[in-house]
Amino acid sequence: MKLYIGNKNYSSWSMRPWVLMTEAGIPFEEVLVRFDSFEPGSQFKAEITSLNPVGKVPVLLDGDFAVWDTLAIAEYLAERFPDRQLWPTDVRQRARARSVCAEMHSGFSALRSHWGMNIEAQLSEVGQRVLKEQPALQADLDRIIAMWTGLLAESGGPMLFGAFSIADAFYAPVVTRLVTYGAPVPAAVRAYMDRVLALKSVSAWCEAARAEKDFLPFEEQYRTARA
Repeated sequence: MKLYIGNKNYSSWSMRPWVLMTEAGIPFEEVLVRFDSFEPGSQFKAEITSLNPVGKVPVLLDGDFAVWDTLAIAEYLAERFPDRQLWPTDVRQRARARSVCAEMHSGFSALRSHWGMNIEAQLSEVGQRVLKEQPALQADLDRIIAMWTGLLAESGGPMLFGAFSIADAFYAPVVTRLVTYGAPVPAAVRAYMDRVLALKSVSAWCEAARAEKDFLPFEEQYRTARA
């Protein structure tokens, strides 16, 4: 299988299946397609549109069969590798895990808009200022804190549903955002974030993101150059 991804420093959607497959020990070949532009004539769009009609990453290629969209990829992998137990085994917990993944997939628009993923950056001061200016961003942060706190209390940890699952892969990029922008979080949430960052898959992704040293102005909200 091949997994097509974008820049590791910026591409939160690419991070999710990469972390999932790496942490679960599912073998794959990584194909990184650098963001040069998202315009129709860009090299990025040309290569990715040849694989799927949406022209976005990630894309999973299983032989000559393409699966795109992070949630679809996660579901496909769960069916292809049932022994890896990517979802919780309990039917209600599995439904809850799907619910919070779907919430991540379709919600948190303020978080996406104002705290874009940028792993190598340190933007705590900017993060605090924007958090005060944007009530919707504070609402998103409050929801994430409440969600993680409730799930960890119910499961007992160390991950959201006890063992690592698709849900943790889906929220791993959120963890990096909260670190980048210095989000104020309770101790239990910070401890969960530290455990996510310590996962071999997440640690490897973040290390590679910092090593890219690729500054793309159209992905940068708050910087005019690399530090």
